[in-house]
Amino acid sequence: MKKIFIAFISLATLMQLSCTKEHLDQTNTDPTKASAGTFDPNYLLSNTQFNFANTGYAQLLYEAMMTQGMASTLNYYGNGDKYVNAGSFNDYQKRIWNDGYNAVSGVREMQLLANQKGAASYSNLIAIGDICFVLYMERITDTYGDVPYSQAAQAKAGITTPVYDSQSSIYPSMLSTLESAIGKLDASKDKPTSDLFYNGDITKWKKFGYSLMLRIAMRMTKIDLATAKTWAEKASTGGTFESIADNALVATDATNSALFNSNANDLLTATDYVEVKWGKTFIDMLKANADPRISYISEVPQAGLANGADNTTVKPGNTAATAQLGLPNGYDLLGGATDIRKRSDYPGSTGTGSDTYITGKYSRPVTSVYLNRNNPNFVFTYAETEFLLAEAKVRGFNVTGTAAQHYANGITGSLQSLAQMNSGATIPAATIATYATAHVLDVTSTENSIKDINNQYWISTVSTFSFMENWFNWKRTGYPVLTPVVYTGNVTNGTIPRRMPYPTDEPLKNPTNYNAAVAKLPAGNTLTGRTWWDK
Repeated sequence: MKKIFIAFISLATLMQLSCTKEHLDQTNTDPTKASAGTFDPNYLLSNTQFNFANTGYAQLLYEAMMTQGMASTLNYYGNGDKYVNAGSFNDYQKRIWNDGYNAVSGVREMQLLANQKGAASYSNLIAIGDICFVLYMERITDTYGDVPYSQAAQAKAGITTPVYDSQSSIYPSMLSTLESAIGKLDASKDKPTSDLFYNGDITKWKKFGYSLMLRIAMRMTKIDLATAKTWAEKASTGGTFESIADNALVATDATNSALFNSNANDLLTATDYVEVKWGKTFIDMLKANADPRISYISEVPQAGLANGADNTTVKPGNTAATAQLGLPNGYDLLGGATDIRKRSDYPGSTGTGSDTYITGKYSRPVTSVYLNRNNPNFVFTYAETEFLLAEAKVRGFNVTGTAAQHYANGITGSLQSLAQMNSGATIPAATIATYATAHVLDVTSTENSIKDINNQYWISTVSTFSFMENWFNWKRTGYPVLTPVVYTGNVTNGTIPRRMPYPTDEPLKNPTNYNAAVAKLPAGNTLTGRTWWDK
């Protein structure tokens, strides 16, 4: 297991240390403490990368549920499962904002320190910082819409109430920043030394930059097809991911609670472990396609509540494809009309008496595969990029290759990638090849092709626990076609949320700019509003 070194320190502290008068520096500086002069800015890069990738509840309570990859009867998962304001909903709605801007601030601090220590020596690190800035901001703006961008993370310059830039202006800026940053990468110069994505491999960073450019370009297909085409073609020419060896992953460490895989750690919480399941929509799609992933990533727990609740001893469940059953979204265990036991297709419980496990026959993620606190987190994959290239080709964009080949590559890469998460999900190469051969792209119409591609994109991002990207791409394409949940007390009028509301403390921290941003939202600061590209 690759060890992780992350420095949990802020540059603000470093700057305070470095401002001591010169003669005091010589007599009163503790040589064992970090200072701006001695601290390596590379460590700040690893800090931002780890925290950005390690999402946990930031995506599990909303995004994982809203697009029906997962489902739960638990009340606090009702936020995404049933579109109700359940426990701590304000906190969970702002986590992407808070975590994202912490990462943005960290990368800007890293660049500031690198420039102070010598821009020429840290040129690659500074350029990678710009790529990460775009990566982090993309998630924030795709979640909330208009957000601070041009003035983000500029408190040191005196900007503590940044303007909210329109998403329509953020997107061109992100693309231009990416193009400039990629152009500055130079393999002959010093490489980053604490890079959790690629260990300083500049060639891989160039492919990452162009792959991110492609994703941002394709995000605009509903709102500005011409611009999407221009930038998607530029990304294809530049060179995107070529295999799963280019997947951006961030390792975690089960020996250090600060470095646990948060998705695994959160789902190992006692109640979560019992009641969080794969969604019916997901399992049904795997079954309909005879998808071999189903037997590697899903299991029905052993009978009885004691077995189902045992999150300390790995008790392998039944992984037979025929046994898998997804939990429908929108149900509870409260005894009323929406109690899962009232459904006509309820399969019954397992165990008896006090050992009764009401949802025991529904499939959960395989414990030994997904709930390992040592698992890496996926940031961006070759499969996603190949599916995007397939769609670009179907839309008539001048990108390399054929739509059919990119689609096949996406399927193959998606199945192969699971082994990178955990060796227990290693699917034999022959099985993968057979599945890819049997599932060719439907080219009878443009829409059928786009449907096929994005259904597979959805499956891929669910199975890698990339639920934020899963939600973004569903909003963009409308695939798979989902039936919204209509649950008593829902706050979306029975529609799947399209954005997260701004944090509830923003009206206090940044009232003028917050109010201006909210005034431009047709549906107000709600879950039902739409971002600029979500036409």
